[in-house]
Amino acid sequence: MSNQTTVREFVLLGLSDDPGLEILILLLLFSTYLMTVMGNAVIITITLVDHRLYTPMYFFLRHVAFVDIGYTTTILPNTLINMALGQRTISLPGCFMQFFMHFGLGSTASYLLALMAFDRYLAICKPLHYSSIMNGQICSLLVLCCWIVGFLIVLPCPLVFPPAMPFCGPNIIDHFFCDNEPLIKLVCADTALLERIDFIIAALTLTGTLLVNLVSYIHIISSVMRIPSTTGRQKTFSTCSSHLIVVSITYGSCIFLYVKPNNTSKFDFGKLVAVLNTIVSPLLIPFVFCLRNKQVKDALKGAFRQGVVFQKH
Repeated sequence: MSNQTTVREFVLLGLSDDPGLEILILLLLFSTYLMTVMGNAVIITITLVDHRLYTPMYFFLRHVAFVDIGYTTTILPNTLINMALGQRTISLPGCFMQFFMHFGLGSTASYLLALMAFDRYLAICKPLHYSSIMNGQICSLLVLCCWIVGFLIVLPCPLVFPPAMPFCGPNIIDHFFCDNEPLIKLVCADTALLERIDFIIAALTLTGTLLVNLVSYIHIISSVMRIPSTTGRQKTFSTCSSHLIVVSITYGSCIFLYVKPNNTSKFDFGKLVAVLNTIVSPLLIPFVFCLRNKQVKDALKGAFRQGVVFQKH
């Protein structure tokens, strides 16, 4: 088989081939996308304007919110346009750009979530050293490293470079975006090495950052359980519960999709998990942190009151 790309575009089958159901899905995805962008934009804005949220935790949260806007924007606008216009195609360069941005931003989000867990560990378990370790310069450097490493770790994947992958046969992707598993199925070559590289990248990113989360929270729980006051334990746990909810959903769906043996589940179920990972999880972050975090709720109430007073004057 000649190692030459002859496919010029891919056909995305989407989430459903039922026209009636597709309209409902379109409305749900559109409303979800709006809420995701608006919710994360609120997180970014409130952590920038409220001086009470000028702490490392909210600095990291602001970057997570920014990543989530980009993460969902990489996929949903193209999906919505295709559904609205009744077309299902995506160009070859567009497909690989979507692939690169999806996994680059996803990896960055994983590193940022691990960084937030480490920040909570230092704040709870090493309070006397926290301010000296997590100063502004260190926080900025750590976030910069998350962004750089998040994208660099995706570069070894051959699917990032279309000329290196021979697509010379079918061009139908049974998915709603250019994910790695359906793309690999269309490669006109032996994909054993490609699948191995994909698995290693996913394992390094997901299991490595998940380990940081687990170790951090094991130490946090151990420290919290030694607090004699029940009120003190509850207050400390409440600052971590939002992060734990997001971590559980994000890592659970990612590990199911990318760190598993081949053919362990029907691909249609994989689509549902992909929806959870790419659409639901970015939506959850602003709501979880706004509804469960007292500092953010107080900041939002203050901003709302200031807005009302400003309008009256």
